[in-house]
Amino acid sequence: MKYFLMIFCIGAASHSVAQATLIDSAVYEPIKMLFAGMHQGDSAMVRRAFITSPIMATVGKDEAGNTTLRYDDLQKFLTAVGTPHAEQWSEAVWDTRIQSDGNLAQVWEKYAFYVGNRFSHCGVDAFQLFKDNDGKWKIFVVADTRQTEGCVVPRAIGEQFK
Repeated sequence: MKYFLMIFCIGAASHSVAQATLIDSAVYEPIKMLFAGMHQGDSAMVRRAFITSPIMATVGKDEAGNTTLRYDDLQKFLTAVGTPHAEQWSEAVWDTRIQSDGNLAQVWEKYAFYVGNRFSHCGVDAFQLFKDNDGKWKIFVVADTRQTEGCVVPRAIGEQFK
């Protein structure tokens, strides 16, 4: 009996990990779509990652060093993504953490943003997502921080852009 209980617990834990991985993969899909669309300059792809009117915010510093909270507009962002630019935009991410409960999820990850092979800025992305009635995860809030100094980008990521 003792061995059956131990095997059952191991099996149940393995099943839970597999389920969590599937959920995490589904939750992360719109974020992958967002980054792929940015990289390809495809605003329609980026648009599909979001609800109609998401909250988009950036926490940063102004020229005097004061903390600021700036709200952005999705349409303005889509126009910027879709306007032809000479160099690709790439957002490399690491230290991704996903949490979910039913139809609500959040993703927190560090990033470094590159224009072509040139480092632009780094920070943290914080996404809030929900699963809609069609079973698709959509971003309803994205907030980020941005800095150009003090960035600690993993060597493997930095080397991709040399």
